Amino acid sequence: MNLSTLVNQVTIKSDGDVFHEIFRQRPHHISEMSPGCIKGVNLHDGEWGVVGSVIVWDFIHDGKSKVAKEVIEAIDEEKKSVCFKVIGGDILEAYKTFLITVHVDTNGEENIVTWTFHYEKLNEDIGEPNSLMDFCLTVTKDIENHHLPKSN
Repeated sequence: MNLSTLVNQVTIKSDGDVFHEIFRQRPHHISEMSPGCIKGVNLHDGEWGVVGSVIVWDFIHDGKSKVAKEVIEAIDEEKKSVCFKVIGGDILEAYKTFLITVHVDTNGEENIVTWTFHYEKLNEDIGEPNSLMDFCLTVTKDIENHHLPKSN
């Protein structure tokens, strides 16, 4: 298996623990925080926040409605990371394997969210998943803005 890796980071001002907890325990709330990107997140099998559970994401990417079916591969409370393995949906039309890890580093007031993709393309003509990474960074900023104090 020839896995490629794509990593990107973004600093958020909102609480890193809350951000981790959303992806770990409450991804179904993300559609309220990022309605322009995430249309809905549903539990297909298992329980929210439990490794082995299957989640279905309905989202808008590159102007098109898409679906991703993912299994929670790993949760690390100490490192504040959650790893999802894509097992169905539109992403697998281009990639044989696709793993998504979202990880939060909390350092005082600064919280750094790191998105890591490990993937294998179906063929060499497939591009890098840069627009999908941009999508994840947009969702991150939407979640951050949702949790920042509202100024009057």
